[in-house]
Amino acid sequence: MPEHFLSPGHTACAGCGQSLAARLVIDAAGPNTIIVNNTGCLEVFSTAYPDTAWEVPFIHSLFENSAAVASGVEAALRQNGKLSEVRVITQAGDGGTADIGLQALSGMWERGHDILSICYDNEAYMNTGIQRSGLTPTYTSTTTSPSSKTSTGNPRPKKNVVEIAVAHGIPYVATASAGFPLDLQKKVKKALAIRGPKFLHVHVPCPLGWRHEPEQTYQIARLAVETGLFPLIEFENGKLSGRYLIAKPKPVEEYLKPQGRFRHIFKPGAEAALKEIQAIANRNIERYGLVKTAV
Repeated sequence: MPEHFLSPGHTACAGCGQSLAARLVIDAAGPNTIIVNNTGCLEVFSTAYPDTAWEVPFIHSLFENSAAVASGVEAALRQNGKLSEVRVITQAGDGGTADIGLQALSGMWERGHDILSICYDNEAYMNTGIQRSGLTPTYTSTTTSPSSKTSTGNPRPKKNVVEIAVAHGIPYVATASAGFPLDLQKKVKKALAIRGPKFLHVHVPCPLGWRHEPEQTYQIARLAVETGLFPLIEFENGKLSGRYLIAKPKPVEEYLKPQGRFRHIFKPGAEAALKEIQAIANRNIERYGLVKTAV
C-alpha cells in the first residue's frame, strides 16, 4: 500500500495549499475511494496525460458536472451492493463548486446521494488566469477585478456556500483549512461515516494568485481562521454543532499584508475598505460565537 494516496511528483506550484489539502483528504478517506473531479487546478496538476498522481480511481469530469458524474457512480455502487465498501468523493475548486458547478451540486444534494462533496477554495479561477469567482473575497485584486486608481478590487461579497449547503437539509456541512491538518482529516472521516450527502468547504492558499511566498502557505491559512475571516464550523442536520474558538482574534491586517492581492488596501485612500474587511471578520465572530470566553 502506498505511503500517500496522492503521490508526489505532480506539477502543483510550490506551496500549493490545494495539493496539501487534497493529500490530507484522500489519506484520511483511504484506498476504497472513488474520486470524481471537475476541471481545475487539482485535475491539471495531478493528472497530466499519460500520468496520474492518484493511487485511487480518479474520474475527470467537465468543469460543471462532477456532482452529476459522481451521482451516477454512487447509483451504480448502490445498485450492486458496494456502497458500504466504497466511498465516493466529488471535488472541485471554488468556481467549479459555487459558480459553474452549483446546479449539479444542488441536484446531488437534493436527491440525497451518499457522496462527500469537497470545495478546495483558493478564492479565484486560478487555473485559467486568476479571474474572480463567487468565492473571491471583497476587495481582492484579480485579473477581472483589478485594483486601480478608481477601484479597490472585487466589489462583491464572498458567497456563503456553506449556508447554501445547509439550506438543502443535508446531514453534515463543515469548513476546514490547509492550516489545520488534523481538524481537516477528522472532518473527512466524520463525514464519510455519515450516510447521505455531505459538504466540506476547505480553505487553501494559492501563492500564485494570492501573491505570497510559498513558505507562507501554512501560516496564512491559519491567519484566515484566527482573524475570523474564515471560520471553522460544523453543521449537523441544519444546526451549528461545532466551531473552532479563537482566544483573541487577530487584526485582519496580519492576514492581508503578506498577500499581494490586497496590497492596494494599504495605500492612502483605501482606509474604508480595510475597515469593511475587519467588519466582515467581526460579523463572522459574532454570528458563529467564535471567541473563547474565560470560565
